[in-house]
Amino acid sequence: MFAITGITGRVGGELANTLLAAGKGIRAIVRDESKAQPWAAKGCEVALADLDDAKSLTEALRGVEGAFILFPPIYDSEPTFPELQPRIDAVRRALIQARPGKVVVLSTIGADAAQPNLLNALGMVEAALADVPLPITFLRAAWFIENAEWDVASARDEGVLHSYLQPLDRGVPMISTVDVGRTAAALLMEDWDGHRIVELEATERVTPHQMAAAFGRALGRSVHAQVVPRDQWETIFRQQGMRHPTPRMQMIDGFNQGWIDFKDRGTHARKGRVTLDEAITRLVGRKG
Repeated sequence: MFAITGITGRVGGELANTLLAAGKGIRAIVRDESKAQPWAAKGCEVALADLDDAKSLTEALRGVEGAFILFPPIYDSEPTFPELQPRIDAVRRALIQARPGKVVVLSTIGADAAQPNLLNALGMVEAALADVPLPITFLRAAWFIENAEWDVASARDEGVLHSYLQPLDRGVPMISTVDVGRTAAALLMEDWDGHRIVELEATERVTPHQMAAAFGRALGRSVHAQVVPRDQWETIFRQQGMRHPTPRMQMIDGFNQGWIDFKDRGTHARKGRVTLDEAITRLVGRKG
């Protein structure tokens, strides 16, 4: 039996389906029971728990061979991430009390970056769980290709990919959420001692020019990448409703300047199988 948080999302859903296909039992941890009905129909146990509530989470994690922990992404936060610490504390207490056999925690490339940026949040998670006496794997995944979902409309309607990643010919470590879920499942079926970090990226790094070309093939039209000037970012992000755009801007700077990367540029990272074209075609199909 494996307990999975975030099962209603892309990564958690792919993870659960991969384990089910391997004949493993699943305990779906959800806050809203109605959202678990598709998983209950597949034979999964359902546990109601919240990452903010150590008591309910402890019960949900008790007695399982392994657990997958996914912290909801933070997009708009003060640089100290005040909303995250109570959740980290609850997860830490639940893991220590429930003692699942092993744990995979979804982390990120850049979790170890010293410079302030949005990904420091998952660095806080790694640091807080560093002394938990369980086998824990921190899965540091690259930039999700599926982040390009925000670009489908402009690519389809304008033939333009407005790129914050720049220069346009610089390759960025990316990965499909499908590969993240499948890799997390594979890790949960492994045995290891202590704590370890596993890095994950696609077989090739992706440039904004390549991303635009993939959109073009999926949409059957010409699509080109266009730089969004750095001095316009804050205005744009605030117009989109962000209150604290600085950490996000710092994160993008990190990718563009190269200080957010795997230490050896992915030499020892596990590699995904989903191609850029496959991932973009899937995104375009979802958007109709």
